[in-house]
Amino acid sequence: MQILKREPMLWRLRIVGQDDLWSLARLARKGMSLGMLGERRDQTTAGEEGGRAKSAERKKMWIRLRIETTEYQSFGDNLRCHGIIEEAKFDLGSHHTHNIAVGDEIELSCITEFLDTDRQLLQQAVDAAKQVQVALAVVENDEVILFHVTSRGLRESTTWTMRGGGKRVDVKQSSGVAKGFRERVIRELSESLAKETPLILCGPGHARELYLRDMKNSDQTRFISSIGTSMSGRAGANEILREGLAGNLLEDYAISKEISLLEEAWMRVSTNGLVAYGLMELTKARNDGAIETLLISADLLRDEEAIIDGTSWQLWCKSLSDIGGEMVQCSTDHDSGQQLLGIGGAIALLRFNI
Repeated sequence: MQILKREPMLWRLRIVGQDDLWSLARLARKGMSLGMLGERRDQTTAGEEGGRAKSAERKKMWIRLRIETTEYQSFGDNLRCHGIIEEAKFDLGSHHTHNIAVGDEIELSCITEFLDTDRQLLQQAVDAAKQVQVALAVVENDEVILFHVTSRGLRESTTWTMRGGGKRVDVKQSSGVAKGFRERVIRELSESLAKETPLILCGPGHARELYLRDMKNSDQTRFISSIGTSMSGRAGANEILREGLAGNLLEDYAISKEISLLEEAWMRVSTNGLVAYGLMELTKARNDGAIETLLISADLLRDEEAIIDGTSWQLWCKSLSDIGGEMVQCSTDHDSGQQLLGIGGAIALLRFNI
């Protein structure tokens, strides 16, 4: 995310990556206003022309709408924002949908100052835009799956496979077929990644070492490392993040911090350690000043219908600063995030027993 203008009640932002769409989907909520260039049909230009109906002309203009709903699929190409037009050359009060994509500039405003939690999420999006993107390929003899590590999860990109369909190839007996498959994967993988993008090869077997050897022999200049995992597929990619196997390469990513803290929470749960979850336990921990770090789903934090101790999560979390507690807004687009949802969407690491 790039900040073009920042005021207490108005932000002008440029979307520079798909992660920014994830963040904007949480920032742009019902009741706020969102403006950007869009198109509307000017009905005054419709009519009869030469005996045939003349369609209304589409005109490009600045359209600001009061947000009603947003639609976004994780790692999708655009964010749909629906609302009522409150600023445009015509059609005030009509419904409109903005389709926001990478490269667009938008203006987000609200009638009160933006919340601290929103400012925190915006800053994370700005910091993420400065990070070097890392690619992760899970390698097996007959299948390679390419993922992109983002600040909010793993985005699956491309799959190369020799599995299924027609006569099955015995890779062990056909080294020529296996070599040809590797060459195709390496060629297409190299074409799909920028030259400076670091690449992690991982997987449970030794196939990744063959790919590492062949990629180095093909004069690859990018940073490439090979890391063994106990699982294949998406589970293997998650293992890299969960176990911190990539070392310093991913330590600055928000997702690495999230997963590390969530794994610490699951370990404490399994050993009856200093941890609290559930509405009653969390409220008691906060009232006792025991919360050191609260891990909460970014969606739950902004769910106006979700209540804890008679109030919204936004208001409840504001009091964490009074007890020196930290809050981490978590994505659920990875395995640990899904586990967080399974226990209600929030868990706290404690300073002492309650």
